[in-house]
Amino acid sequence: MINSMTGFGSSEMIQNDFEIYCEIKSINHRFNEISIKSNDLPNDLEDYIKKSISKDNKRGKFEVRLRFKMPQKTYYSIDTELLKKFKTSLEKSTIDSSKIKFNDIKNVPGIFQINTSINLNKKHIKDVFNNALEDFHSSKVSEGKKICKVLLKKINYIKTTISKINKASQKNIHKRKRKYQQKVLEIIDTLDKKRLEQEIVLLALKHDVSEEIDRINFHCESLVKEINQKKTSGKKIDFILQELFREANTLTVKLDESNLKSYGLEIKLSIEEMREQIQNVE
Repeated sequence: MINSMTGFGSSEMIQNDFEIYCEIKSINHRFNEISIKSNDLPNDLEDYIKKSISKDNKRGKFEVRLRFKMPQKTYYSIDTELLKKFKTSLEKSTIDSSKIKFNDIKNVPGIFQINTSINLNKKHIKDVFNNALEDFHSSKVSEGKKICKVLLKKINYIKTTISKINKASQKNIHKRKRKYQQKVLEIIDTLDKKRLEQEIVLLALKHDVSEEIDRINFHCESLVKEINQKKTSGKKIDFILQELFREANTLTVKLDESNLKSYGLEIKLSIEEMREQIQNVE
């Protein structure tokens, strides 16, 4: 089964006292790279997110956006020692301390402190993330099916075209042999017919593409086998396509008739298009 490296998934949870939203997207990348964009996410949750993504994703560049709004608790504290010192300073001064109000001293650094903390519900955050991750994986599978469909279509086209080339080339070998023989007979009066036949066969074999056709068919079968694996490897498919292109190139060079050569060029074009598609496969 083919999994695309590109995907998108999202999820949210909204209740009276909190909101959580998670978005996951990825693009193709040689390695596994994960970035998390969030406001004040604890380290243990970051580790959980990275491990969850890495578990089922071989490679790709992943971006996780996590936003949450949760209830806050406010804490007030007074530094009594500092307040005593402040009071002592007032008594030593000419200021009438009885006229000092709270608003006059609340902004004195260090005496009054206000701290807020978020009542973080880690379970809800994990639930939203896991739902987004499931949605993300579904999109990758869906995209992978599209890629698979394109690859199989092009493989079938290559096999059909190769079959046409094979039939035409077999006919051409016999035509070429007769043509060579007729040409030589026109030039030479006396000749060694056995030697002539050997030379004609050698010349004809220069244009024999049966070996290249066999290898191309073999690589096509290897591609189909890999595509249908439970866990498909994009790197392995790309390697097979490289070998397939090499054989297609040799085939095209050997073909000397314009219509057959155009078939060879179309095969090479199809392979290049498959290689572009496979860049998005894990």
